[in-house]
Amino acid sequence: MTKVGHVEKITQTRVIKLFRKTLDYEYLGNREQRENSNIEEDLLKDYLKKSGYSESLIKRALYELTKTAGNRGKSIYDVNRDVYSLLRYGVKVKEEAGENTQTVWLINWKEPLKNDFYVAEEVTIKGTHTKRPDIVLYVNGIALAVMELKRSTVSVSEGIRQNLDNQKHIFIKNFFSTIQFITAGNDTEGIRYGAIETHEKYYLKWKETSEELNQGDTYLLSITEPVRKLAESAGNLLDKNIISIFYKDRFLEFIHDFVVYDRGIKKLCRHNQYSGVKASTDFIKRREGGIIWHTQGSGKSLTMVWLTKWIRENVPNARVLIITDRDELDKQIEKVYKGVEEGIYRTKSGKDLIDKLGSTMPWLMCSLIHKFGNKEKDEYDEYISDLKKNLPENFRTVGDFYVFVDECHRTQTGDLHKAMKAILPDAVFYRLYRHSPS
Repeated sequence: MTKVGHVEKITQTRVIKLFRKTLDYEYLGNREQRENSNIEEDLLKDYLKKSGYSESLIKRALYELTKTAGNRGKSIYDVNRDVYSLLRYGVKVKEEAGENTQTVWLINWKEPLKNDFYVAEEVTIKGTHTKRPDIVLYVNGIALAVMELKRSTVSVSEGIRQNLDNQKHIFIKNFFSTIQFITAGNDTEGIRYGAIETHEKYYLKWKETSEELNQGDTYLLSITEPVRKLAESAGNLLDKNIISIFYKDRFLEFIHDFVVYDRGIKKLCRHNQYSGVKASTDFIKRREGGIIWHTQGSGKSLTMVWLTKWIRENVPNARVLIITDRDELDKQIEKVYKGVEEGIYRTKSGKDLIDKLGSTMPWLMCSLIHKFGNKEKDEYDEYISDLKKNLPENFRTVGDFYVFVDECHRTQTGDLHKAMKAILPDAVFYRLYRHSPS
C-alpha cells in the first residue's frame, strides 16, 4: 500500500469505528473479496421475518423490489424514483391470488430504531467494469448511501467525480437504483452530499454546530439536539458531518420527508431547509403562525413543498393556500408544485377563490393576494365590509387552513391582510420574507 493509500485507510478505519461505536451501526466487514448487491436479500428477509410478515408476503415483496431496482430499460432517475416509492410507501402485494392487498413496509418509518442499520467497507460491485465504493450504508439490507473518502490534501471534488463516474452505465449504474445519499469527504472539508446524477457544483455542505450557525439563533440550535451536541463533540469536520447526516433517526427522516423528484432532477434538502421545516412543524403542532426568513437562492420554494407535504400527512382535514402579490410568483409557485407532482390549483378570480374556499377541494391552491380585494380601491375598510356582506349566506371555509404568504412585502400587513383574515378567520398564517445574510 502506498503512503497515500495508507493515509486514506487510516481515515476510513476511523470512520468505520465512528459508525460502529458512536452511531451504533452493525459492521458487515470488509467486502472486497465477495460479490455484493444493493439489495442483500438475506438481511432483508431476516428483517421482514422479525417484523412479522409471512414467507409468502416476503417472497412477493422481494420480487417486486428486485424487479423494480433491476429494471435496465429505464433511466437511473426513473428507476431510483420507482424504488423510492416502494421504500417510502411500502410494497403492495397479496398473500395469494384473490386475497386482499397488503402493504409490506421495507423500512419502519414510525419507529426508526427498530430498523437494522449496517456499515460495510470496500464493497466490490461487479458491473461492466467493477468498482469498489469505500463505504456503503445499508438499512434492512438495502443500500441507501455510499461514501468516498479522500486524504486531507485531496479535494472532496475528486470523490464526487468518482461517484459520478460510478453511476455511468459502463461502471455500476444499477447499484445506484436504491441509493438515496451519495457523499464524498475528507477531514478538512467535511462531507459533500447529493443524490443520483447530482452535478458536482450542486453537491451540498451541511452546517449544524453552534460555531457554524448564528450564535443568536438559540431556537434553531435547540431543535437540532441531541444530534448537534453529539456532532460538536467529534474531533474533526468529517466526523461532525457524518454524525449530523447519518444519525439513525435523522438519516431516515431525511429520506422520508426531505426528498423530491423534480422534473428529472432528484433533490435533497439543505441544512437551512431542514431546520426551517422542523421549526415550522413545531409551530404547526401548536397551531401558531410565524415568519420564515430566507435569503436569495436558499431554496425557499422547496421549503414550502416539504412543509406542505408534512402538513398533508400529519394534520387531519388540512388544506393549504399559498398567497403571492405578483403574477409571476403565482405562476412560479404553480410550476414548482406541479414539477414535483403535487397537484395544485391556481385560482382564476376572487369569486373562484371564494368558491374553492367554501368547497372541500382542492386541498392545495395558490392565489394572488389582490384576489382578496380591488387593488385600485382606496377605501379598503369599506370594501372589506362590503365583501363580508356579499359573501354567500352562512359562508364558511371548509377545512383546517394553513396559509403561506410569500414575498408580499407591500401588501403584507395592511387592509388586504385584513381582507384575508376576514375571509379566513381561523386559518394559521406563515409569512415568508427575504432578508440579506449578515
